[in-house]
Amino acid sequence: MAKSGAQDSPQTPSFEAAMTELEGIVASMEGGQLSLEASLAAYRRGAELLKHCRAVLEDAQQQIKVLEGETLRDFPGAEDSE
Repeated sequence: MAKSGAQDSPQTPSFEAAMTELEGIVASMEGGQLSLEASLAAYRRGAELLKHCRAVLEDAQQQIKVLEGETLRDFPGAEDSE
């Protein structure tokens, strides 16, 4: 039985690929290299990628909650990064 997930569709990239594509879109939009139509298309694609990345992160957070017994805790060493 196939699990319905983010990587089942060829249109849905992995989290890392989505972030890389999103960074490229932001860079091209910031650089002013796109026409108005291309900017709108890039914005739509960026919004789709952002939605996908947020869903992946929320799914990971839910998995952590399950693994941690519904209590989110900082990872060991998280205090050291402040």
